Amino acid sequence: MKEEKPASEMKRVEVEIFGEVYRLRTEDPNGLAKLVRMVDSTMRSISQNAKTFAGSRIAVLAALKIAEDYVQLKKDYDELLHLLDENK
Repeated sequence: MKEEKPASEMKRVEVEIFGEVYRLRTEDPNGLAKLVRMVDSTMRSISQNAKTFAGSRIAVLAALKIAEDYVQLKKDYDELLHLLDENK
C-alpha cells in the first residue's frame, strides 16, 4: 500500500482540462502537467469526432481511450518480458 505524503510535501496547483479548472495537490507538478496535457488532448480529440458536447460523456470516452492504450501497453510489456525470459 502506498503511504500518503504529508500535506507539507504536497503542492497546490491549478490546472485546466477541457475548459474546466481544477485545484489539485501533488508532489510532482511537472508530472501532473504531463498528465493534464494528455487528458486534455484526448478529450479535445474525442470532442471533434463526438456527437455530444457534454463534458462528462467526453470525459468517459477519454477515460476509455486512455484505459485502452494502457491495456495495450501492458500487454506489449508483458509479451516483451516473456520474450526476454525465453532468451535467458
